[in-house]
Amino acid sequence: MAESFRDVLGQLFKARFPLLYIESFEEQRVIAEVTAVASDSAQVRTPRRIVTWSRTEGLRPAEGADKSATTEAARALDVIVRRDEPTVYIFRDLHADLGDGHRPPNSDVVRKLRDVAAAFRVGSVARVLILVSPVLRIPRELEKDLTLVDFPLPGERDVRALLDRMIEANAGSGRIRIDVDDLGKEKLAKAACGLTVSEAENAFARAMVNDGVLNDDDLDVILEEKRQTIRKSGLLEFVHVDTNLSFVGGLENLKRWLDRRKNSWLAEAAAYGLPAPKGVLITGIPGCGKSLTAKAVAAAWGLPLLRMDIGRMFAGIVGSSEENMRAGIRIAEATAPCVLWIDEIEKGFAGAVSGGGDSGTSARVFGSFLTWMQEKTQPVFVIATANNIDRLPPEFLRKGRFDEIFFVDLPTLLERVPIWRMQLQRRAAHLVSDEEFVTRLGQLSEGYSGAEIEQAVIGALFDAYAERRALQPEDLFRALTTMVPLSVTQSEQITAIREWADVRAVAATAPEDRAGYTATGDGFLPGTPIDTSNWPAGTDPSIAAARGGRTVDF
Repeated sequence: MAESFRDVLGQLFKARFPLLYIESFEEQRVIAEVTAVASDSAQVRTPRRIVTWSRTEGLRPAEGADKSATTEAARALDVIVRRDEPTVYIFRDLHADLGDGHRPPNSDVVRKLRDVAAAFRVGSVARVLILVSPVLRIPRELEKDLTLVDFPLPGERDVRALLDRMIEANAGSGRIRIDVDDLGKEKLAKAACGLTVSEAENAFARAMVNDGVLNDDDLDVILEEKRQTIRKSGLLEFVHVDTNLSFVGGLENLKRWLDRRKNSWLAEAAAYGLPAPKGVLITGIPGCGKSLTAKAVAAAWGLPLLRMDIGRMFAGIVGSSEENMRAGIRIAEATAPCVLWIDEIEKGFAGAVSGGGDSGTSARVFGSFLTWMQEKTQPVFVIATANNIDRLPPEFLRKGRFDEIFFVDLPTLLERVPIWRMQLQRRAAHLVSDEEFVTRLGQLSEGYSGAEIEQAVIGALFDAYAERRALQPEDLFRALTTMVPLSVTQSEQITAIREWADVRAVAATAPEDRAGYTATGDGFLPGTPIDTSNWPAGTDPSIAAARGGRTVDF
């Protein structure tokens, strides 16, 4: 088990580490924790007083130094290096003097920090300087003197305690109705993990006042607060989803696998001995529902969906790309439990495979991501999608990175029929009642992806709209005949993908949905005519003949 912040800080105090750096927005919570350690005889042998500094307040308490004389960082450092008593000095927002990628650090401040480190390391009394800042900036000159200390965001226990206090404070007011059980409280607390104390408090307060009731439905309010936090970072995108797994046609094998892992991040699953699932890699033919599945899983599980654009991680300043990846991972872990979606991941890490042109930046960023995937303990469920398997590094596919690799093929007949039904229900509900007609559409669209079926419906709607009339069956048949699907234009690539997946991935389609398939497709043999005698009047029978002769290798 990882050591707590207090344990780590107590060890650093006793070991007389002179210069510490804590990256956090919650400076008041940091000061409270540091004060608790500095005054705890079980953590430190010599209790130490706390003195804080900021550019607006100077040293507090000043004790002999004029406040106005210590608002300048260099002068404040001169003061503390001369004091000789057990003290913890906490300097807030000193990063402004430590430079960034566009401007150099303040040389006087850097030099005095090195003087402080040298004096505190060998002094006769216990002294330490802690820099607290919301951003991490360490000049090269200070790399060997500074020690980084991780300060975690409030854990689930802290957030749950905050929620319980707010419920207790508002339950008797008569204005707020509390309608949430222990499981609901656990879900609300988990949803608020990743927020600061003030952000979590704001989210719970908003959840209570938006309708006067606190219940399970207020998860969306908590997620909205997270959405604000993630948008400010600029590294990840908080994706709003309004779909679920029932909107994904077919892929029953994948959907069952995902459904069995719902709520596996809760305490009940941990008590059962289950670890949180790592994630899945979904590969296959473009347009067959990989990205839609990622969105649907987040909605079905009631978790926030974060999208990581690998290209956004790369920056021009040396070292910034690696830092962006680490920051993106920290945001995802702080938002946990969540679903992290990486679309077309092979394109983002293409440089790690080719190894050219960026002085190894792609390889280092990729290495950071791989290590995190292997070692992560936070419930961040990663869904990565890929179209081109050959561009994925081999080490990315080994067990331990993902729980499973699923292959999404072109939809079978039993999968195409519900896809047609869903598309027509959304745009032409008057045609859905004819089950035989929908089945015929499924038969005629052999070799079509789900995205191509959707585009066929949209194309037919444009034709009908141009004549200002309702959509007719022959519009759909015409749209199918004029479209050349991907299974024809890229048949060689699809064959190669299938050969790769045959022994390396699990089929996302359930075995029962593949029943009756022949080597050439949905049970249609080349040249076999389709009976069109009961089709609507005016339907071109050549449509069926054109589709009946197409072969698709499964």
